[in-house]
Amino acid sequence: MGILNTLLRAVTWWNDQTIGTQIFTWRKGKRVGEDDQGNVFYENADGSRRWVIYNGEAEASRIAPEWHGWLHRTWEEPPTKAPPAKKAWEKPHQENLTGTALAYAPPGSIRREEPKARADYEAWQPE
Repeated sequence: MGILNTLLRAVTWWNDQTIGTQIFTWRKGKRVGEDDQGNVFYENADGSRRWVIYNGEAEASRIAPEWHGWLHRTWEEPPTKAPPAKKAWEKPHQENLTGTALAYAPPGSIRREEPKARADYEAWQPE
């Protein structure tokens, strides 16, 4: 399985970091911090580039808002140095569930186990 993982990393970006990213991170990256999901954040020596190495699937919605703001230069200090103040109404970060069994399905959706019966619709029947 080790050879297969190495081959997958050589040609795909969604199966962990690529070999090129790993070499670049090893040579130029300075570890800045890690979030609660195990994603690790880096920047280069002069701070001109910032990136993340995902812990598992490379899914952008798995990055918490405070780290997203740092990656996209909304603020300069990483959350490890200057954590943003939490508001009482804020909920914990939740990844994008689209395409999973936990995705939202509105009433009447065919993806629900028991679709809602509709009283305002009568199917056409041939005579």
